Amino acid sequence: MRATRGAAAPVLAAVTLGIAAGGAVAAAELRRRGLGKSAPAEDGRLVARWVLEEPWKGNWQVIERHVAASYVGQDLAECESRVGPEGLRVGLDRYVNAFPDGRLTVDQQTTDGAFVTTRWTLTGTHTGELDGIPPSGRQVTVSGITISRVEGDLVVEEWTSWDRLGLLVQLGAISEPAHA
Repeated sequence: MRATRGAAAPVLAAVTLGIAAGGAVAAAELRRRGLGKSAPAEDGRLVARWVLEEPWKGNWQVIERHVAASYVGQDLAECESRVGPEGLRVGLDRYVNAFPDGRLTVDQQTTDGAFVTTRWTLTGTHTGELDGIPPSGRQVTVSGITISRVEGDLVVEEWTSWDRLGLLVQLGAISEPAHA
């Protein structure tokens, strides 16, 4: 028995060392990406920020990397929920194609546990078709709020409310509502 234990000890030690080293490498990568364990509120803010901003910079990989397969996104301006990374990508792609120079800027973020609230502003030039509205060449600025539920380094759920009416007025698709 003693010989067996003696032979297994180096293997067990090597496995334990490998697991510890792998964990250290993973932790270093999380810290490098701004996702270290020391500041969980900041981690959630960074993940939510990346998912909102990066697709507008052409970095679509952020969706595959930081949006959960079980993701559900509710947008008050849309009839259907966005489901999974592909649903989010398809929904965003409509706007990125309509405003290829568009930039989403995070104005403010707050956290409450797993929830990150982000107030943002989007600016861009309407040079592509959007939901049947032909390109107008007009500059637009819209604002909105997105509440993201973040688990680890994944956005699992979002609720977005933004000024779609203001966008349609700026595009000339509808008249400005009369003031009472």
